[in-house]
Amino acid sequence: MIPAPVISIENLTVTYGRRPAVHHVEGCFDSGSLTAIVGPNGAGKSTLMKAVVGLLAPAEGCIRWDGIDRLRDIAYLPQQAEIDRSFPITVGDTVVAGCWREIGVLRGVTPVLWRRAIEALSAVGLEGFGRRLIGSLSAGQFQRVLFARLLLQEAPVILLDEPFTAIDGRTTADLLALVRRWHGESKTIIAILHDFDLVREYFPMTLLLARELIAWGPTREVLAPANLLVMRRMSEQWDDDAVTCSRRAA
Repeated sequence: MIPAPVISIENLTVTYGRRPAVHHVEGCFDSGSLTAIVGPNGAGKSTLMKAVVGLLAPAEGCIRWDGIDRLRDIAYLPQQAEIDRSFPITVGDTVVAGCWREIGVLRGVTPVLWRRAIEALSAVGLEGFGRRLIGSLSAGQFQRVLFARLLLQEAPVILLDEPFTAIDGRTTADLLALVRRWHGESKTIIAILHDFDLVREYFPMTLLLARELIAWGPTREVLAPANLLVMRRMSEQWDDDAVTCSRRAA
């Protein structure tokens, strides 16, 4: 059975003001695929992911979803640096917040939902952490909390922005096991990563980006030396004062 595209990107350009961040990206993520997005710093990886989530609007082109409700069927994990941990919220409340659409504005958290949250914390190795404040956690422990929240969401599409940055090796291994579990459940998973060795070992598909698309396909082919050389050369030629180009996809 041939996999069907679940997210299609068509001639996508995203800008900050008039400064281009992603140029004319074209391709698709298949249903049930496990894809790494890689590239140098400043390559537009997070920009691309935020456009897919709907946090940034395209300057040109579009993103199409096939059979997916972007508001309900996507679970998005931003970088830890973008999350304010100074707010006095507990681990349990943080995990349950992942189901805010299920809870609604007026309805309270049911015992069933709390039980699911406790089970999710246990699954990520944080049994008994429910009453602790998130500000008291290490970076690795907090990342486990965020993965527990993803478990509770049970979304068919999961987007992870640098999920293994600045955490210890044991936590990385445990969270990678969850990623593999989700892949085995036919979820569509997209992750921004920096460790090419990890990508080669765990991610069958890769999107190589340097503001423009260099390659997108099987990881072994995408991370070939010739493509990595193109990536380096393109990153050396970036002009942050350039305005949006007007090139159209053929």
